[in-house]
Amino acid sequence: MKLFLLLLICFFTLFNSCSAANVTYDRRSLIIDGQRKLLISAAIHYPRSVPGMWPGLVQTAKEGGVDVIESYVFWNGHELSPGKYNFEGRYDLVKFVKIVQQAGLYMILRIGPFVAAEWNFGGVPVWLHYVPGTVFRSDSEPFKYYMQKFMTVIVNLMKQEKLFASQGGPIIMAQVENEYGFYEQYYGEGAKRYVTWAAKMAVSQNIGVPWIMCQQDDAPDPVINTCNSFYCDQFKPNSPNKPKIWTENWPGWFKTFGARDPHRPPEDIAFSVARFFQKGGSVQNYYMYHGGTNFGRTSGGPFITTSYDYEAPIDEYGLPRLPKWGHLKELHRAIKLIEHALLKSEPTNLSLGPSLEADVYDDGSGACAAFLANMDDKTDKNVLFRNVSYHLPAWSVSILPDCKNVVFNTAKISSQASVVEMVPEELQPSVALPSKDLKALKWDIFVENAGIWGAPDFTKNGFVDHINTTKDTTDYLWYTTSIIVGENEEFLKKGTRPVLLIESKGHALHAFVNQELQGSASGNGSHSPFKFENPISLKAGKNEIALLSMTVGLQNAGGLYEWVGAGLTSVKIEGLNNGTIDLSMSSWTYKIGLQGEHLGIYKPEILAGVNWVSTSEPPKNQPLTWYKVVVDPPSGDEPVGLDMIHMGKGLAWLNGEEIGRYWPIESSKHLKCVQECDYRGKFFPDKCLTGCGEPTQRWYHVPRSWFKPSGNILVIFEEKGGDPTKIRFSKRKTSGLCSHIAEDYPMVDQESISKDGNGNDKTRPTVHLKCPNNTWISNVKFASYGNPTGRCGSYSMGDCHDPKSTFVVEKVCLGKNECAIELTKENFDKSLCPGTTKKLAIEAVCS
Repeated sequence: MKLFLLLLICFFTLFNSCSAANVTYDRRSLIIDGQRKLLISAAIHYPRSVPGMWPGLVQTAKEGGVDVIESYVFWNGHELSPGKYNFEGRYDLVKFVKIVQQAGLYMILRIGPFVAAEWNFGGVPVWLHYVPGTVFRSDSEPFKYYMQKFMTVIVNLMKQEKLFASQGGPIIMAQVENEYGFYEQYYGEGAKRYVTWAAKMAVSQNIGVPWIMCQQDDAPDPVINTCNSFYCDQFKPNSPNKPKIWTENWPGWFKTFGARDPHRPPEDIAFSVARFFQKGGSVQNYYMYHGGTNFGRTSGGPFITTSYDYEAPIDEYGLPRLPKWGHLKELHRAIKLIEHALLKSEPTNLSLGPSLEADVYDDGSGACAAFLANMDDKTDKNVLFRNVSYHLPAWSVSILPDCKNVVFNTAKISSQASVVEMVPEELQPSVALPSKDLKALKWDIFVENAGIWGAPDFTKNGFVDHINTTKDTTDYLWYTTSIIVGENEEFLKKGTRPVLLIESKGHALHAFVNQELQGSASGNGSHSPFKFENPISLKAGKNEIALLSMTVGLQNAGGLYEWVGAGLTSVKIEGLNNGTIDLSMSSWTYKIGLQGEHLGIYKPEILAGVNWVSTSEPPKNQPLTWYKVVVDPPSGDEPVGLDMIHMGKGLAWLNGEEIGRYWPIESSKHLKCVQECDYRGKFFPDKCLTGCGEPTQRWYHVPRSWFKPSGNILVIFEEKGGDPTKIRFSKRKTSGLCSHIAEDYPMVDQESISKDGNGNDKTRPTVHLKCPNNTWISNVKFASYGNPTGRCGSYSMGDCHDPKSTFVVEKVCLGKNECAIELTKENFDKSLCPGTTKKLAIEAVCS
């Protein structure tokens, strides 16, 4: 028995040592167990989804051709107060990393611990700002002490669970600090010392895998400096011994409340990735591949929306965003076909003309791959490469895995697009009221007092900073005072109204006089400070003025960003007999937060002890109102969003889980928006904006795992007034598919090249359609072979059209979950429109 146990111990020791990976690097790539790797990475932030979604998200990324999952570590989500840690629920980091490992993928862990990331306070705990002598991200001893302490906790946790590659785990790289190079100038001479200290401290953790610093040109050896940008093909590391790594390729952009929707076209993302690998790149990470949701009060900015969808390849709800996800999947397959050639040879650069070039990787033993690039942002070009003519659309790269046949061009999207809808469903009561209307909802109502409730927190002449007062324990701070209006005031006789003038550092405000809402104002994502100017109703005698100041996420980046404040700086009333009175230095009484927050009435275990008022007809357009309703989950298993288009601004919870801030504020209809985005030319966040005059965010993600079979408690706090009877759950469904390809799209099957190394097995361009699982193609809404125009949802026939197009598509596809239609003479009339490149456009319905 002892011998058996000894052999067993030896076996496990041997197994662990065999499974451990040696991760090193040189100027060309990471080297894992002696093998060079080109790696495609996908950012998925674990607290921006829920554990129930993690396996599906990781699997969808893997199916998209990803090798690595990357995530920040969110300090303020883990260390809620000094030395007290949270690794549960959405913050179960170990569980997330193990899910990545089980999927057979690598992991990049960006410990930071500053993250920026449009996350509240950049991920640094608010409590740390109030530790004496602390200056974030500087050579200040308190900051360095707490930063090292937290990083050590995370590193030790990963070591304990054997999650570093050196222990047999998936983590192949870790990051210290984050984009410090952008802001180093603000921190004086101590900045260099801080960078050196951070790098040395990280390396001393002995994790057995390389450390990186992004956007840090002076990252000291052996730490690798990396690139964050829309394009990183021209990036060079600060040492000839370090590989070229792209930690953040932004496939979309974040949104702020009240702003338009940014979009980055798939063609441009693919162009940037192809150029990066063309120019010697080794690791490329999409930030974000799945953006997810800023649940609760985790969004930063300020003014970052609760949705962090980011127009990423996987959408906020976990569905592949098509065609972006599919187009990048095909790109990844093409890059993997040429991985051997890229890593085993040095490139030869050839000029093919103005803004045209080829990079050829030929190892001399038969492995040859080439990138043909057209950097012109307006004009398509024909180029001659190795005595063969190739057509290159403007702003595109063609990949030739055998230096002869094109398997992928970044500007030619052959993957399907999807038609995604938010299908509304009325709230269904879990328990019907004792009435004839079995569908009636029972609402419980709790109304806040406008101003001080309970005992005041303090009274002071003049204003306090909002954030320093609340310490971000709540969005809300009441500033209250009163004035006496004499009966001889002219405005009382004339029926006019005085004007309340307020100036604030940010972020938003509701003004109440004598318990009545007088108006609201806010800053925006570009400028937090704002002014409020509104007529108000005053009476003779004493008038109570109650100003509800609000934050909408704390600053998350910038030099010395933690010192940016919020709250009132000036309050005046004009239009009185004495002209304008300045109340700024009057006696102000303060109250932190809402009564409902202090009572915890959004928590299921607290609900019974609150004085709710029950009704089947909840009040509408009433400010400072809590609504509670008990509902069944929506039918089906599709992802769910809460439709708040008819509400004003506030917070929402389901079963005590924080859905987050809602605010369906509209962007200005007078701003410029595009109907269609031109992918050509360098992208920037304001290049392709849509949604003018529309709500920045209408739907708010409610994860399916938060629902119980019945008895779900939905709690809403409405700040300024809305119509709760029009709140709906909406199910996110893929209801249709589209494809639009041309005869000149790449005609070589990637699979055939990967199997036999040549492109002899040529195929015709093919439309591939696939409905979601358990649905089928039930109708072909549009089909045209010829010269159709338009885009998904609005295709139209051109003057060249094969009349049997619909018949062909219906014959192949109707009643099937997926189908493929080749552009062959057997299927379509190739004699149509001689001399033109013909296309096939299809829109189909899934049900």
